Amino acid sequence: MAGRSVRTVRTALTGAVAVAALATGALVSPAAADSGTGTSHGTDHRGTQRAIEAAVRDGVPGVVAQARDRNGTWNGTAGVANLQTGRERLPQDRYRVGSITKTFVATVVLQLEAEGRLSLDDTVDHWLPGVVRGNGHDGRRITLRQLLNHTSGIYNYTEDQGFAEQVFGDGFFQHRYDTWTPRQLVGLAVGHEPYFAPGAGWHYSNTNFILAGMIVEKVTGRPYGSEIGRRILRPLSLHATSVPGTDPRMPRPSGRAYSKLSQDPKAKVHDVTELNPSVAGSAGEMVSDNADLQRFYRALLKGGLLPREQLWEMTTTVPMDPKDQDKRYGLGLMQIKTSCGKDVWGHGGGIHGSSSEALTTRDGSHSLAMNFNGDWSGDSWAVVEAEFCG
Repeated sequence: MAGRSVRTVRTALTGAVAVAALATGALVSPAAADSGTGTSHGTDHRGTQRAIEAAVRDGVPGVVAQARDRNGTWNGTAGVANLQTGRERLPQDRYRVGSITKTFVATVVLQLEAEGRLSLDDTVDHWLPGVVRGNGHDGRRITLRQLLNHTSGIYNYTEDQGFAEQVFGDGFFQHRYDTWTPRQLVGLAVGHEPYFAPGAGWHYSNTNFILAGMIVEKVTGRPYGSEIGRRILRPLSLHATSVPGTDPRMPRPSGRAYSKLSQDPKAKVHDVTELNPSVAGSAGEMVSDNADLQRFYRALLKGGLLPREQLWEMTTTVPMDPKDQDKRYGLGLMQIKTSCGKDVWGHGGGIHGSSSEALTTRDGSHSLAMNFNGDWSGDSWAVVEAEFCG
């Protein structure tokens, strides 16, 4: 997610998670920032370190960042992983990556296209007959490509008010361990009218990727998470990355995740680490760390996971806002132009108490992954700008 100005677009569960992200305020006693460490061999990451320290001063409990370029790997940390114990954040900390999950899902769909097992021009109804119907939604008119680039017009289930209150607001502690099925989440979406006719606009919708995960299962006969493991995680040796399903626990090492569950900047900070991630499913449930995310995006953009034709499809973008050509969306992949004119590719992700970025240049030569363990303050895009333009 970029700064607060675009965070509502780039957050994984953009509905009420963005509500917390848009709030401002600081913890009563934010932790002092640590100095950056690593093997950068002379590359200057001081601006990036200053940016993550600024996020902690703004109220984020702790930040962990890692950058890789031709000169080596740099790790930066600030603040704490645990407000109770004071344990500092570690470069190898794992965290919930939210909407970064979407790039993994899109990669699997494109691999299936390369194998001739589906087409991006297939309709949703071809694979999921009758699932997307009601209140103007019609899966017979929506293609898989439109799901993956958010031009389907399908309502975003996380914007449903009742769902948001139950999952992101006062109902969180009562419902944090509830299991949500993909059909339930899609049902929430089709209970509303679509944003526009298929292909007539752009609107970020988590429902699109819930459906994409369902289609992967329909095509392969296996859960989308199993396909991600078989096709991406094991071949790339992404040992810190997982698809937890309904398991509310976090693997070690990891810190805690914090949220105010409110727009009120004076609201209490809550530990929201444990939750049933089926609430995000194939739109945002995965867990990873900085090193794995960079390895994934670098391999993807350099052609290590997709044939040339499918990578071209993935990197063919549409504007997220017709008035702003600097922010564009491909198939589960964002293209953002920085202030210094560099294009970076990747995704942002936000879920309860966790806000992340994973980005790389198009040639894979310079990458960054980072995480805030709070979702109500801090400017993650300032960290991106410092790394790629500083």
